[in-house]
Amino acid sequence: MIRLDFFKESDFTELNYALDKNQLQYTSTVEKALARINNRNDGKEFAVTIFEGEKPAGFFALDFGEDKLDLTDNEKSVLLRSLSINPDLQGKGIGKTAMDKVDGFVKENFPYCNEIVLAVNQKNVSAYHIYLKAGYLYNGKTRIGRNGPQYLMYKKL
Repeated sequence: MIRLDFFKESDFTELNYALDKNQLQYTSTVEKALARINNRNDGKEFAVTIFEGEKPAGFFALDFGEDKLDLTDNEKSVLLRSLSINPDLQGKGIGKTAMDKVDGFVKENFPYCNEIVLAVNQKNVSAYHIYLKAGYLYNGKTRIGRNGPQYLMYKKL
């Protein structure tokens, strides 16, 4: 069973997995994402652990800061970023199931939020299709990210 919970330090041992060069083009390691959150120290970004059963299997961050406004004008939105799944556990549907559960997690913990936004690199075809299957929409907007063009996607809650 896949579930989401706020990151705890005890999760880090299982989440300190290495991503290959290809994956690092599209996302950051958990360690780098946590460092970004800790350096901000503004309480606007939250680390989330993806669990398979009781075992941490993946990670993402929910960012309520100003970066989301690069993707939307909606002040009540959240930017989903730094998604990764432990490479040893990829291909089992964990990422897709986690993305299906994000809506409920956001609604429960941040009831004022009414939209999730994200940017996905155009070359990251598998992630793009996972987001589409999870109900995210692409309306033709793009931007240039650190490794090329990105699709800007959103999901109304």
